[in-house]
Amino acid sequence: MTTFQGVLFDFSGTLLRIESAESWLRAVLTASGTEMAESEIVRRAGELARAGALPGGPEPAALPAELAGLWRLRDSRPDRHRELYTALARQVPLPRPELYEALYDRHRTADAWAPYPDAEEVLAALHGRGIRLGVVSNIGWDLRPVLRAHGLDRYLDSCVLSCEHGVQKPDPRLFRLACRELGLAPAAVLMVGDDRTADGGATALGCGYLPVDHLPVDHRPDGLRPVLDLVG
Repeated sequence: MTTFQGVLFDFSGTLLRIESAESWLRAVLTASGTEMAESEIVRRAGELARAGALPGGPEPAALPAELAGLWRLRDSRPDRHRELYTALARQVPLPRPELYEALYDRHRTADAWAPYPDAEEVLAALHGRGIRLGVVSNIGWDLRPVLRAHGLDRYLDSCVLSCEHGVQKPDPRLFRLACRELGLAPAAVLMVGDDRTADGGATALGCGYLPVDHLPVDHRPDGLRPVLDLVG
């Protein structure tokens, strides 16, 4: 049996979950003092979700052809990430043009993210066992302040982000770097994530892989606990 000495976690859909599109839109409308009818808020939030405009939320129901290139490389650079998601949002009519940038800025705040119920428990238990822990994420911005705000950063030894290295999962180079940051060989590292293609790509390097389901936080109370039976 493999003895894992380190664990890499994905961020979105694994340790934390983004708020709903309706909560996202309501927060920005409130902060900007913009009024919309209740029925309009619900309708526009649904349209934003279908457009794939909320990073960490549903993928676009229909991706515009002119955005296909940006979509493939969206997590490789911060400017590409912002350009793509604001363009997706602009498909949905909103009452003020500045709301599109405000929506993008909102999703990078700690208030827009909720940790899964067992996230801190599992990280704390692994940390207490002396297991090396890291986050490796396809993302277009620095998520460390969000982890810090939710008290999760204290358990982590490393944080490897695609936008800081210009490489996206499932490229083995990102996993190799993440393992190196932990000071461990890939065979001693377990990758945990909700995307079986992107996160499961760690197996090509020799890492173990444990999939979790990308569900709302109240629908997945203990999805991370199986890690405790596999590690340490």
